[in-house]
Amino acid sequence: MSADDAGRLPGDPAGPESVARMIRVDHAGEYGARRIYEGQLAVLGRSRVAPELRRMQAQEQVHLDTFAGMIADRRIRPTALLPLWHVAGFALGAATAALGERAAMACTVAVEETIDAHYARQAAALGEEEAGLRDTIETFRAEELEHRDIGLANEAELAPAYRLLSAVIRAGCRAAIAVSERI
Repeated sequence: MSADDAGRLPGDPAGPESVARMIRVDHAGEYGARRIYEGQLAVLGRSRVAPELRRMQAQEQVHLDTFAGMIADRRIRPTALLPLWHVAGFALGAATAALGERAAMACTVAVEETIDAHYARQAAALGEEEAGLRDTIETFRAEELEHRDIGLANEAELAPAYRLLSAVIRAGCRAAIAVSERI
């Protein structure tokens, strides 16, 4: 078993197909993240956390634009689930924001911690032939961790039912990752 095979399951793609899956799911994830912030801003657009939400949303837009460029340049099929993530992302953002600033920040923490682990797995799986993609993923991963830290600094852990809310959002993110890679 080579280092490239570590962590792969039987039937998982290798090489270019694996990279295409990574880019497809990362594009979908950044699209969903942008929609989450749009939903949160629809509710909290005049709140004290609005400037932070706008700043994070702008970074997610850069991430999305980067992966959209890769999708086009490498001729990768985007996920067929973008219409679902369009609605689900906004709904998640608006719903958590409706619960208050802390719940919106709890959403950010849960999403970003899940994405941190996802990006770490991807970066570890990429070889030197994809050093540019790996560097991009590591840069975006660092920014996602900054978002998590902003959420924690804004009392995410004091949100009502934080542990439950966090667990549900993380499970949803993991499911979205799994299906967006394939569909």
